[in-house]
Amino acid sequence: MKNNLSTLEKIIGVKFKKIDILKSSLVHRSYLNEHKDFPLDHNERLEFLGDAVLELIVTDYLYKNYSEAEGVLTNWRSSLVNGEQLASIAEDLGIYEFLYLSHGESKDKNKKARQYILANAFEAVTGAIYLDKGYEAAQKFIEKNLVSHLDKIIKDGTYIDAKSNFQEKAQELSGVTPRYKVLSESGPDHNKKFVVGVYLEKDLIAKGEGYSKQEAQTKAAESALIMKKW
Repeated sequence: MKNNLSTLEKIIGVKFKKIDILKSSLVHRSYLNEHKDFPLDHNERLEFLGDAVLELIVTDYLYKNYSEAEGVLTNWRSSLVNGEQLASIAEDLGIYEFLYLSHGESKDKNKKARQYILANAFEAVTGAIYLDKGYEAAQKFIEKNLVSHLDKIIKDGTYIDAKSNFQEKAQELSGVTPRYKVLSESGPDHNKKFVVGVYLEKDLIAKGEGYSKQEAQTKAAESALIMKKW
């Protein structure tokens, strides 16, 4: 049995008009493979919607509250909406306990797989809030749970993107713009893992793994900075 969704409503501070919208945001594709008669769809469409809502709300907040240049605001936004950050917040909210997962997924101890599922669920819940309660409710939820981390991100300097950093160093020190190439893909469609290589001209500098191409590229850039001692 899943935890009562009224408990989750209290945690996120939103009382849904249609509780099935919230419930659908918690359904992983794998669950439907084992429960063919489940009446609701999986959460990927809500995730798609939530991703866009999330980006708009964060962008709107940054635009209205800060006067920094576009590049700086872009880095701040990327740090707020990246998968690790979203997964961390979803974990803190206890969303994992409410997810509808297949038996295999629920027993999987892989930390990265869990992060990927949680990040997607956070986006789906955001989409559900927007769909059921509108923009202002979604805005309140995002500003309270996500934007509130911005000051720490700025203070710690974690917004400095590894890909941007590596590109700047590569262009400055070797006159070459890095390029990224997917070296392999593995796993099912809903939980695919990518291995990406970062190259300077024909030389493979480093590899990175992730549950999205973007994550794998970032990991490759982080490794490349270490390899080149930049």
